[in-house]
Amino acid sequence: MLKKHNGLAPKLAMVKLGARAIASTKHPILINMIAIRRCNLACAYCNEYDDHSPPVPTEEMFRRIDKAAELGASMVSFSGGEPLMHPDIYDLIRRIANHGIVPELLTNAYYLNPDRINRLNDAGLLRMQISIDNIQPDNVSKKSLKIIGHNLDHLAAHAKFDVNINSVIGAGISNPEDALTIGRHARTLGFTSTVSVLHDGNGQLKPLGSKEREVYQDYRSGTPWPMSHFMAFQNNLVEGRPNQWRCRAGSRYLYVCEDGLVHRCSQQRGYPGIPFLEYTQEHLDAEYAAQKDCAPYCTLTCVNTIAVFDNWRDPQTTDRGKSALVGAAN
Repeated sequence: MLKKHNGLAPKLAMVKLGARAIASTKHPILINMIAIRRCNLACAYCNEYDDHSPPVPTEEMFRRIDKAAELGASMVSFSGGEPLMHPDIYDLIRRIANHGIVPELLTNAYYLNPDRINRLNDAGLLRMQISIDNIQPDNVSKKSLKIIGHNLDHLAAHAKFDVNINSVIGAGISNPEDALTIGRHARTLGFTSTVSVLHDGNGQLKPLGSKEREVYQDYRSGTPWPMSHFMAFQNNLVEGRPNQWRCRAGSRYLYVCEDGLVHRCSQQRGYPGIPFLEYTQEHLDAEYAAQKDCAPYCTLTCVNTIAVFDNWRDPQTTDRGKSALVGAAN
């Protein structure tokens, strides 16, 4: 069942985002905000959730969204935890859309049904990413095609936003070949699909076995251009080779945790550690110019994808490091 009613709005929004990113380096392209740390699942490889945290108060989230607009952000993505557990998630998405910012949602899809999908449509959601790790649930992950497959059917029938299905290989996923089946199923429904290499607790590469590398190469061979063109980053990682790139985390990409602090990314939490509401252009400029020692073996595709807009310009000539940036926050 192919989606036939998706309009041009999500595509046009991403074209506008890209053009603006090329035209200016003085704004964040993507801000990843945590609206709630709590998750309904407990995937063994994940370090980005707990089972008890309350949602960030809605008024505080509004302040952070307004700050994102003040900094000129092009996209705000809600992750977690499970963001659909936030009681006012639709109001948060609407607040983003009303600022002219692209709203995105990262979810495990457990809570999706036709009513919720239509409420997301009405709120102005433009992009959704769903992680599906296997076909049958196991002790590593319950994000399984068997469990949420019917929710994907609901999305295909009702969603007016773009949907990407992401599968993972590595880090204990017992049947890496499931990624091929999941990807094919996603494309049958009219969605895009990607495969990510799982990382350790610092976002660094965990070596892949021969079976995992074979699955990845099979997946890549069936990936159409231009998506395959942007997979060189992962190609090197799969073969254990470092990437030479200019990580702009802390500037073009921001990770704002549930406590409202800015971190370079989800796996490098702790610095700069500056309250988001106090973040300035000076902080953005400093992180834009700062080299990151963790970049060569980083597997965080979202950060690398954002860096594509700037890899060709502005060499990173300074390395202020953790101490200077943390000191700037005090």
